Amino acid sequence: MVTASVTGDVLLSKAMKQVGDVGDLWKNHGMFRVVGNVLRHPLFALGIVAMAIAFFALLFGLSWGDVSLIAPASASLTFVGNMIAAKLFLHERVDRRRCIAVAFVACGVALLAF
Repeated sequence: MVTASVTGDVLLSKAMKQVGDVGDLWKNHGMFRVVGNVLRHPLFALGIVAMAIAFFALLFGLSWGDVSLIAPASASLTFVGNMIAAKLFLHERVDRRRCIAVAFVACGVALLAF
């Protein structure tokens, strides 16, 4: 579930960065051009598929466990995965403050588990 969610987030981010500034595109060419450019981008479609897989994996997880544990655990692990993937694949600057924030979220979920 976490892998699919992180993959979907990275693919959608990459697609939107390649589409460009949506505000400028909307202002210059209109809403239909924005929607067309986004929907025709192959990474966008792959990102949607990955996010759908993550959603259905979450549904399976919720059918097996408590929502008070499954939802926060999947979210916190997704935060950690997104931070790592943003640094590795999108070459984003991940500073110490973000790392500490993700660590706090992960620690909070660990406290829920015990």
